[in-house]
Amino acid sequence: MSDALHRPDTQSDPVRQRLTTSDGVHIDTAFLRGPGERTTAVVLANGFTGTWRSPLTRMIASVLLTVGDVMTFDFRGHHGSDGRCTVGNEEVHDLEAVVAHLRDSGYTEIATVGFSMGAAVAIRHAAMFGGVAAVVAVSGPGQWYYRGSKRMRLLHFGVEQAVGRWFLRVARKVRVTDRQWDPVPPDPVELAPAIAPSPLLIVHGDADSYFPVEHAERVHGAANEPKELWIVPGMGHAERAVRPEIARDIATWLAENTGDGARSD
Repeated sequence: MSDALHRPDTQSDPVRQRLTTSDGVHIDTAFLRGPGERTTAVVLANGFTGTWRSPLTRMIASVLLTVGDVMTFDFRGHHGSDGRCTVGNEEVHDLEAVVAHLRDSGYTEIATVGFSMGAAVAIRHAAMFGGVAAVVAVSGPGQWYYRGSKRMRLLHFGVEQAVGRWFLRVARKVRVTDRQWDPVPPDPVELAPAIAPSPLLIVHGDADSYFPVEHAERVHGAANEPKELWIVPGMGHAERAVRPEIARDIATWLAENTGDGARSD
C-alpha cells in the first residue's frame, strides 16, 4: 500500500498514487477530496478501455464529491496501470486494493460505483469481500461471454484476436491478456444475492447497445433486498451515457444509503 492520502490544492487537482494489489500489480489512482474531514468515500470503477483521465469520469467524480471523497483508478492493463487487462476477472483485486487503502486511511463508509465491466467487478467485489456501504452498477452485464449484440461481438473480437489486442494497445492504451479464464468466475446474476445487506442500485439505459435491459432485470431479480432498479429512457451505455442529472440522482441515492442518510432510516 502507498502512503496516506494527501489533500489536493483544489477539487479539480487529483492526487496521484500507485497502489499494489494482492497479486502484485501496480495500479494508477487519482483521489479527490471535498471540503472538510469526511468518513465516507466513493470509488469509481470504469468500464473496459475507460480511465480516470476521461472528462466524463471526472465529471461524475465531481458530482459524487457531494457524498464523500472520491477515488478513481485505471484497471490493470489500462493507461498508467501495470499488468494486463483480463476484462473483469482479476480486476476484482484492483478494486479491493483501492477499497482497502481507503479503509486503512480512515474511511468507515466506502461505496463502489462501477460502469459496464466495472459494474460487474463491483458486484463481484461486494459478493467476495463484503464490507462496502453500497454498490451502484451502471450498464453492467448479467452474464459473462455475452455475444448477443453487435457491439459485444466486436469487443470479443478485440480481446480474443491478436490483431484486435494490437489495436487496443496502440489506439486505446489498453493491454489485454491472451490467457483464457481458468476457472471462470460465477456470473454477476449468481453473485448478486451475496451483496446484501449492502444496498444495491442497478442503473441501465433502454438504449444500451451493448447489454439489453434484460441483463439489469436479471441481476436485480436475483439480488436480495435492499435493492433498486432504474431503467433510464434514452440512456445508452456506461460513462459516455451518464448525463450530469443522472450522476446527481446517483449521488442522492448514495447520500441516502450511506453515512448519516442510511442511519436516519
